[in-house]
Amino acid sequence: MNTNLTSSVPSQLETDCLAVVVLDRSEKARGEKDLPVLTVESSDKAVREAANEAIASGEVTGKPFETTLLHRPAGLKAKRLLLVGGGKAKTFSAAELRRLAGTAVRALKGKSIRSFAFALPEAGIAAPDGVCAIVEGAFVGNFDPGYYKSDRAEKNQKIDGVTILVQGDPKDLETALQAGRVVAESQNFARDLINEPSNRMTPTVMAERAKKMAAEVGLSCESYGADKIKELKMGAFWGVAQGSDEPPALIVLRYDPPGASDKVHLGLVGKGVTFDTGGISIKPADGMEKMKYDMAGAATMIGVMRAVALLKPKVKVTAIICATENMPSGKAQKPGDVQIAMSGKSIEIINTDAEGRLILADGLCYARQLGCTHLVDAATLTGAVVVALGYVNAGIFASTDEMYNRFANANQLAGEKMWRLPLDDEYKESIKSNIADIVNSGGRWGGAISAAMFLKEFAEDTPWVHLDIAGTAWMEENKPWIAKGPSGIALRSLVEFVKGWGA
Repeated sequence: MNTNLTSSVPSQLETDCLAVVVLDRSEKARGEKDLPVLTVESSDKAVREAANEAIASGEVTGKPFETTLLHRPAGLKAKRLLLVGGGKAKTFSAAELRRLAGTAVRALKGKSIRSFAFALPEAGIAAPDGVCAIVEGAFVGNFDPGYYKSDRAEKNQKIDGVTILVQGDPKDLETALQAGRVVAESQNFARDLINEPSNRMTPTVMAERAKKMAAEVGLSCESYGADKIKELKMGAFWGVAQGSDEPPALIVLRYDPPGASDKVHLGLVGKGVTFDTGGISIKPADGMEKMKYDMAGAATMIGVMRAVALLKPKVKVTAIICATENMPSGKAQKPGDVQIAMSGKSIEIINTDAEGRLILADGLCYARQLGCTHLVDAATLTGAVVVALGYVNAGIFASTDEMYNRFANANQLAGEKMWRLPLDDEYKESIKSNIADIVNSGGRWGGAISAAMFLKEFAEDTPWVHLDIAGTAWMEENKPWIAKGPSGIALRSLVEFVKGWGA
C-alpha cells in the first residue's frame, strides 16, 4: 500500500474519499444527562459544513468505530466523505487513532474504493505520533487472511494507497511515516506466518522464511536441525520434537549494530509450535484447527527482528526461535517421562500438552549461553491466561520491577493491552516433582502463573519478561479495525522495548 503525506486544504484535495474523525466533546455535569456534543476534527469549514446535515439528523453519534459514508459532499473536491466515530475526546489517543485508521480501510475496501485520504484529527495528538498511528492502523486493517479462497481477487479487495493530511515539519512527518510503515509491515509479516496452515508452515518452512527475510534486511540467520539440538543437550526441546515426522528447527537471528553497548544484549525467545495436537495428552477435536497459531510467539519475534533491522536502534539483539510440531506417535514423549533440559534441570512430564514451556526452557537457556543479558519470551502458552484475562489483555510476567517498568513504558507507547500477573515464590510449590527437579504442569489453578514459574527456573537470575499471548494472538471474530485471524499482538510493544534500550 502506498502511503503519502500532504499539507493540502482538506476540502480542496481530489480523492475518492476523505476520511475525518468525529469526536464527542460533551462534559457530563452532576445531575445532567450526558448528551453528545459532536465535532468534526478538521479546521476546514467546508468539511464541517458537509457533515452538518448527517450530524444534525442523529445518524452520526460519534461512537467508537461508527462509520457514515456521504456521497458527493457539498463544497469538497473529494467524491465521498467518510465520518469515523472516535468516541469521547477526553480519552482519545494515538492508540484509538490507530484503530480508526484500520476501521476506515476496512469500511472502504469492500466498496470498490482503492485509495483515500485521512485527515489527522486536531485532538491533542502530536503530528508525528498521529502519522505513525494512521499508517500502522491502515496496514493492519488492510491485511487479508483469505489466502486460499478461489475467488479471492473478487471478494478480498484491498486499499492501494492512503494519503495523510497533516501540518508540520516535513522531515519529522516523513520519518514518522517510514517508521510506522516498517512496524506495520513487520506486524503483517508476522501475521502472514501465523495465518499459514500447518501443512504449509512447517518448522523447516519457518526457517526458510526467516532466512529469506534476514537476507532482505541485513540480519544474520542460522538454522539448525535435530543433530544440533541433541548436541546442545536440549532435552526439553527434543522431547517435544521427537514425536513428529517433521524435523524441528532452531532458528537464530542476530542484529549487532556498530556502536552498540557491550553491556546490553537483548534476547528474544519465541515459541514456534507450528501445530499443537497436545501430543499423547491429545486435545479435543473441537477447535484444534486453530492450533496452527501456536507459533505466534515465534512469528512475533521474527517480525520484531525485521523491524529492528530496518529501524536500526543501537542495541544488540538476538532472537532464538524453537520451532517444532507437537504430535502423538510411537516416538512421542509420554506422561511420566523425565527429560533433561539444556540447563541440566530434570523435568517430569505430567501433561504433553504443556509443551510450549519445554521448548522455551531450552530457548531461554541457549539465549543466556549466547551472552544475552536481558530476556523476553512470547508464547501462546496457556488457556489459563484466557480464563484470567479473556480475549482483551495479554499477560505480562516479569522477574524484576525494573524490567516490568521498562516493558510497561514500551507497551504504553505501543497502545497494546496487557496486564501484569504475579510471580510470588509461593507458586513454585505447584511445580515441584517427587521424581525430578520440576514438573511441566502445575495443575488447573493459576495455570498461567505456574507456567511462568516454570520458565523462571530457566531464565534464572537474568532479568526477564514473559508474555503469554494465548488469548490475544488470534482474533476470534472480525472487528471494525482488524480481520478475524492473527493479530500480531506484542510486536509493536517489543519494537518500542528494543528502541528504548537503543536510546
